[in-house]
Amino acid sequence: MPLPVLSPDMSEGEMDKIVDNATAASAFLKAISHEGRLMILCHLVSGEKSVTELEELLSARQAAVSQQLSRLRLEGLVVPRREGKAIYYRLADDRPRLMLERVYELFCSDDS
Repeated sequence: MPLPVLSPDMSEGEMDKIVDNATAASAFLKAISHEGRLMILCHLVSGEKSVTELEELLSARQAAVSQQLSRLRLEGLVVPRREGKAIYYRLADDRPRLMLERVYELFCSDDS
């Protein structure tokens, strides 16, 4: 999909929509810009994980993992599910997976 061309003759409504989209994109990028949050999303791409599983996968303390999950939840990128005392998280939609695929292509693949 090609990027839109911004021009001075755009209507106010068109420009407002672009600004709204830029605001949403900025919030999304800020949410994934932290290494810990990015790694959590990488682990959740393969499926739902408990907070305990994420702690082990990340070799991180529960408080740190919970803090990062809280931010991801606030931004609407992950969804929690409680089962007894355990809390499980999954991706809220395809946006994080699609972005991670692009990040992997740019920074992690053998072609990068």
